[in-house]
Amino acid sequence: MLKDFSPQAMVMGLLVAFVGFISSFAVIMQGLTAMGAQPDEVASALLVLSVLMGLLGILLPLWRRMPISCAWSTPGAALLANVGAIEGGFSAAVGAFLLCAVLIILSGLFSPLGRAMRKIPASLANAMLAGILLGLCLAPVKAVAFNPWLGLPIVGAWMIVLMWKRLWAVPAALGAFVLVLVFGVDLPPDLMSQLAGSIHPTLVPVIPTFTWHAFISIAVPLFIVTMASQNIPGIAILKVYGYEPPAGPLFVATGIFSAIGALFGAVPVNLAAITAAMCASEEAHPDPKRRYWAAIIGGVGYILLGLLASAIIAFVALSPPILLQAVAGLALIGAFSNSAQAAFRDAASREAAAVTFLVTASGTAFLGVSGAFWGVVAGMAMLGLLKFVRFSA
Repeated sequence: MLKDFSPQAMVMGLLVAFVGFISSFAVIMQGLTAMGAQPDEVASALLVLSVLMGLLGILLPLWRRMPISCAWSTPGAALLANVGAIEGGFSAAVGAFLLCAVLIILSGLFSPLGRAMRKIPASLANAMLAGILLGLCLAPVKAVAFNPWLGLPIVGAWMIVLMWKRLWAVPAALGAFVLVLVFGVDLPPDLMSQLAGSIHPTLVPVIPTFTWHAFISIAVPLFIVTMASQNIPGIAILKVYGYEPPAGPLFVATGIFSAIGALFGAVPVNLAAITAAMCASEEAHPDPKRRYWAAIIGGVGYILLGLLASAIIAFVALSPPILLQAVAGLALIGAFSNSAQAAFRDAASREAAAVTFLVTASGTAFLGVSGAFWGVVAGMAMLGLLKFVRFSA
């Protein structure tokens, strides 16, 4: 195994860890905070998430000798931010995280469940995802309106770097956020001592509670989003590069690790899509059989970054919340544009996709159940009605 290691794969792995963590940790923070998690619970969840996806990102490539990259469910965290606080508080949300993990495990163990999930039309799944992401993607605009002197540098850095190197656009926005925080916000004089005091990681377990409301509002939509936007595309990307990973066992592994993380308030761990493409490309190594080391190094990088989670959260908490939301929104613009394009590509299901998108984006809860669930229900009903009318004609 050591003879397969290469400096090229190591560089790519470090890049994967940096981009994967920096580009989306703000979304995770925003989602957990919206669910009612306290700062120490958010820091603990971020630590556990990073360690779990790092360990999984090491074990899976070692097991299969494939560049199987892992990540946290960024779209899932965006769903949480869209839903907001629910009845039962954060413990009920944690119970939903745990049930979502069980559904992921079952989808890997029992093919009928996996097939049933895949029967949800791709256009509706993407429309639901686009509706979930819309609210956060509007945050950069709101940040500029809140304070142009603070918001514009963040958005401007993202736009400028995007034209040069898309992969670095979000890290550039985060860098601008740090500069804005340092030079544009009144920081406490004992900042360094505060950061030093928070650098030691602390685990905060959360006792889950289980409610039907949380299951329908969070667990089911979170399962659909994680599978449709992360796990299944992750398998597909590896196949594009000539690898044949066993989908079932990989889903089970991500579900088990997600269940462990849920006990500490963490969103699901899943197969990565974007970073999987980075690890599986020729840039990781010319020899496809040696690219798995990029995923391994990426896993090590996630663990190291996770150990700094408390200090990172303590620092960014000093800024107005809308600025961090702006960074999260910029990180999700690419996912929003891709999902929206996929949702409305098929003319036959365009109206149903529009209904799904609008109901989900409204954020309106009916009978105490989140709009994401009702968006899929309304879209499926509309699609069925359209098919019935066409068949009758």
